Amino acid sequence: MIYKSGKRLAQCNMDFDALLLTDLHLQNEPVLHLYDWEKDSITYGYFFKPERWLNLEFLKNQGVDLARRPTGGGCVFHMCDFAFSILIPASYPAFSLNTLENYAFINRMVITVLRRFLLGNPQFKLLSEETPPKEGAFTHFCMAKPTKYDVMLDGKKVAGAAQRKTKEGYLHQGTIFLTKMAEPFLRDLLSVRVVADGIRDNSFPLLEGSPTTEEILSARKTLSTLFEDVFLETVQQE
Repeated sequence: MIYKSGKRLAQCNMDFDALLLTDLHLQNEPVLHLYDWEKDSITYGYFFKPERWLNLEFLKNQGVDLARRPTGGGCVFHMCDFAFSILIPASYPAFSLNTLENYAFINRMVITVLRRFLLGNPQFKLLSEETPPKEGAFTHFCMAKPTKYDVMLDGKKVAGAAQRKTKEGYLHQGTIFLTKMAEPFLRDLLSVRVVADGIRDNSFPLLEGSPTTEEILSARKTLSTLFEDVFLETVQQE
């Protein structure tokens, strides 16, 4: 099943994912949720404390929408990514009690999408081990530090995710890094300057240079179509 909910406020997108997870026992097949943002948005993991790491007054003045995800993980900037959600019911054959196997199942789809998007055969890999700790703040920002299960290209993180598993199945909320964020924006947004360096040094943007808003929207549209195709192909193969 595929849901395309269109542009919504960030918390509406997150609440819909939470509802899909609650109702997952009603599904026999995986669910793909594709969505967009009504305005520039940031989401953060269930235990992340935005008041500690972000300049909330700056976000308010910039009109950035802020929402908590039903999954864990750190802070994700949705003005520069492509976000998606996939839910796998516990009754589905590919569901596993092993977290690594669940990430691998989803990330095989992600890698297929990325290869088709880049029109080639780049050597993506799934990070199998945690990277050595650097700065404590890095762990609170998705694209600042590669972590176990992330999709890597040329030694840098191109796609990350967080999962929440219940007795009904699991919710996988993913992000694909599209473009670098403006340094002045990050400097004013973040309470710890080194995080901006981590994002710059550890992430691989799919779009080169400084893409326009129209180019970012076009990339999201293309990725959305590719995800639909790959998702349906995967479900039919299981």
